[in-house]
Amino acid sequence: MGAPPAEQPLAGRRVVLGVCGGIAAYKAVEVCRRLVDAGAFVSPVLTEGATRFVGAVTFSALGSERARTSLFDDADPIPHTTLGRAADVVVVAPATARLLGAYAAGISDDLLTATLLATRAPVVVCPAMHTEMWEHPATRDNLALLVRRGVAVVPPGTGRLAGGDSGTGRLAGPDEIVAAVTAVLRGAAGDLAGRRVLVTAGGTREPIDAVRFIGNRSSGKQGHALADEAAARGATVTLVTTADRPSAPGVLVVRVDTAADMEQAVLAACADADVVVMAAAVADFRPKAPLDEKWKKADGVPDLVLEATTDILAAVSAGRRPGQVLVGFAAETSDVAAAAKAKLRAKHLDLVVGNDVSAPGAGFDSDTNAVVLVGADGTEQTVPLTEKREVARAVFDAVVPLTRSHP
Repeated sequence: MGAPPAEQPLAGRRVVLGVCGGIAAYKAVEVCRRLVDAGAFVSPVLTEGATRFVGAVTFSALGSERARTSLFDDADPIPHTTLGRAADVVVVAPATARLLGAYAAGISDDLLTATLLATRAPVVVCPAMHTEMWEHPATRDNLALLVRRGVAVVPPGTGRLAGGDSGTGRLAGPDEIVAAVTAVLRGAAGDLAGRRVLVTAGGTREPIDAVRFIGNRSSGKQGHALADEAAARGATVTLVTTADRPSAPGVLVVRVDTAADMEQAVLAACADADVVVMAAAVADFRPKAPLDEKWKKADGVPDLVLEATTDILAAVSAGRRPGQVLVGFAAETSDVAAAAKAKLRAKHLDLVVGNDVSAPGAGFDSDTNAVVLVGADGTEQTVPLTEKREVARAVFDAVVPLTRSHP
């Protein structure tokens, strides 16, 4: 007998499982089995390289239909279109460096890449390769581009590799991959549908004179990733940002410059928001009397008198309405978890996302981040270094249950 519906989170879902030609292809056999056990209808697609490591007949036996390996199929003249349109999700495990490069460049030279370009379903890629390939700038750039397009990434693990050495590049475990597919499908189904989400992003600029300002190095990448993720989950999103960056279709963008501008925009929008995510790096201080003209060097060194800006998050918290979920960010250089907990208590928040901006790969303007999520219920979750869109997914995975508990 099959597992009961309660144990089949993917019941009724159609999954295209792409398998590339890497040594980790043998692990995709277990991924296929677990997807089927979770209730999914699995259509395996193997590249020519994959068949050098695993047999198509294995996936035909374990999947929900025969494995496909070619664009040219007498039974279906357009298999990539058929697969792409029918899929609820496409997952590629393992995803090789070649596949990531071809997908990022829009090259469709086999059935799998053609299916990836032909689908409008969410896509999950699970990279696996040797450490040097994983760390190569071309691979990182291709992956960052795919993430910006909304592709979900299950990062590789660290451990023993095929060459006998150790490093990062091992395919993520089957449980982790199936969990990621399940989470993506929850998002595609719209777990924030009907919710209004307000996100702030970027660093404010506080004028000293007509040309100079006090600012910080925040790029707005994490805030924009949060806004895009909320939109992908069905939310109506308002993004208050200082950054001149693209946003997902449907996101209402309000561009601001100073802390005062952001305060005005946030307080105007927060009353109607179900979720407020304050990811912006807002200046704590500003020049008290900025000059209307440029200060001339010949005039000597100016006396710069600073005054405090409004604590926008504290103001939002003080005026929050019942059921509203508030998320703060704590950019620190030490004792991140302790600082996040202190901020959570002081401002009566539901969740604080703490990160060490001095850590390699997790500082300002990077495409990756590593954070700790501290909840008001005492939970603490560490998200290791990964793409900022993946961090955004983790944040909203934590936020969604909060919205359900506060209808």
